[in-house]
Amino acid sequence: MSSNLKPLLTAILLILVGGCTRGPSYPENSLQYPININLKSLDPAQSSDDATNEVIPNLYEGLLQYNYLKRPLTVEPLLADGMPIVSKDRLTYTFKIKPGIRFQNSEVFSDGRGREVTAQDFIYSWKRIADPKTMSAGFWIFDGKIKGLNEWRENLAKGAANFDAKIEGLSAPDSHTLVIQLIRPYYQLPYVLTMDYASVVAQEAVSKYGAEFLSHPVGTGPFLLESWVRGGRVVLSKNPNWHGGTYPTEGSSEDQEKGLLTDSGKALPFIEKLIFLEMPEDQPRWFHFIRGQVDFEIIPKDNYDAAVEKNSIRPDLGEKGIHLLNYPYPDINYIAFNMQDPLLGKNVYLRKALALAYDTRLPLEKFYNNRGVIAQSPIAVDMDGYDPAFQNPWKVYDLEKAKQFMKKAGFPDGRGLPTFEYSITSSATARQIAELISMQWQKIGVKLNIVATSWPQFQERVQAKKAQLFHMSWFADYPDSENMLQLLYGPNISPGPNAANYRNSKFDALFEKARLLAPGPERTALYRKMRDVFVEDMPWIPTVHRTGALVEHGWLRNLKPHKTIHGFYKYLRIDVAKKRELKRNL
Repeated sequence: MSSNLKPLLTAILLILVGGCTRGPSYPENSLQYPININLKSLDPAQSSDDATNEVIPNLYEGLLQYNYLKRPLTVEPLLADGMPIVSKDRLTYTFKIKPGIRFQNSEVFSDGRGREVTAQDFIYSWKRIADPKTMSAGFWIFDGKIKGLNEWRENLAKGAANFDAKIEGLSAPDSHTLVIQLIRPYYQLPYVLTMDYASVVAQEAVSKYGAEFLSHPVGTGPFLLESWVRGGRVVLSKNPNWHGGTYPTEGSSEDQEKGLLTDSGKALPFIEKLIFLEMPEDQPRWFHFIRGQVDFEIIPKDNYDAAVEKNSIRPDLGEKGIHLLNYPYPDINYIAFNMQDPLLGKNVYLRKALALAYDTRLPLEKFYNNRGVIAQSPIAVDMDGYDPAFQNPWKVYDLEKAKQFMKKAGFPDGRGLPTFEYSITSSATARQIAELISMQWQKIGVKLNIVATSWPQFQERVQAKKAQLFHMSWFADYPDSENMLQLLYGPNISPGPNAANYRNSKFDALFEKARLLAPGPERTALYRKMRDVFVEDMPWIPTVHRTGALVEHGWLRNLKPHKTIHGFYKYLRIDVAKKRELKRNL
């Protein structure tokens, strides 16, 4: 069967099936978006993947956020009443919290009415991130940075401390003042305080719901959880008691031309309901978009040529009011080796042989529609330390050299080598990529057993250090290469973000030196030295830095995507009249 016919036949099947089953009816001023992995939690402490990053920031908020329109990315206050006062030695940050910020109304409060947020709530929320029992993948944002926090964490684990114990580096001189005292300068602190991990949560909710807190959010955000059908859909509705916000008034001339400043100064949010559909497979997401059942969508690889022609939306889709948006995708995709594996972790020749035998040009073409560049290192495109001229010597596809390294590794033509387990998530694309890898590595005698699980199961396996080989993607949490390089920092091993469990004292020393420096040439030079240590060890095979491409219907307003900015749904608006007009032609 022609591969070009498969998407068409899938479309016909989905249309026939979709015509028999209709989802719930929502107000016209509702927005629907399909998430590509199943949502595992609504707890900010567990916000570590695409699904949680899409949903949680609509429910919870932190002190700071990114300005929605400004580029380069700029941090601004959210729940903070202005930017922090920073001491000259950059070790003390003092935040004022806006008065009148309240948690959503909830049964967890004695009168059912959300109480006012205080500085102590932030201290509790961040202690909770540090609590080993929470098992948050986000502790790395504070690990080793705040005075007394790590000591409290250790004492808590031993039963020698509790949540009432004071921590030197986190104090509240009054109910609306939060003082953070650092061990050393931490130039990334404003960035990490925009992240979901740093959101404020209500202790009353955690106490009442216990293990079920993950599905009972009580936050300060513009939306409330209305319902969540696991594996199906998450429905959020406008929070009637939200503290409020207005659409940005500053933007570029390009923003002005695109109509992104039309709503300047208007009260947020614009939409009544926000619905996230859990759809791990590409084709259902795409055909929901084509039929107008979701408002925007990342273009799946199999549909790219049907949607885009010469870097523009195809005329047949353009006539239906569909627009193409290309946007920054500061990321790194990589094949990780579990460096605690007794074979993979100790045999650098084997890791380099696998890198040499993997032709990244093929997945870039087959799975990314050539939207991106071949990755040579962990540092993402256009970030500090990135060098477009740099060539990783192990990223040059060379099958003969790979076979030579197999001999150096002690496994000529793969003889004596066990079958490796390659862990993936349960999606067609993940399996196709894994099968391509398997076919390439078979040429040097390496065999894979591909094991597919749900995203939560996959993540649990990686965090428990049980995955042997696996594919990972990391989007920059903030615009600093330190965020990519910390994926290789020894103290961050699983369940932290160092999923490969890589440790190298030289790399760690460079990382610790660089994080004390302000942005500048000296820090950039250290980033590149870390890159070189990485290349020498190859604990990953870096594969691709992607470029984002999505399509939106002509009734959606104000979408300016950037993968680092979360919680942007409050800025989006549905033009109901335009929606009625355009849906007649779908």
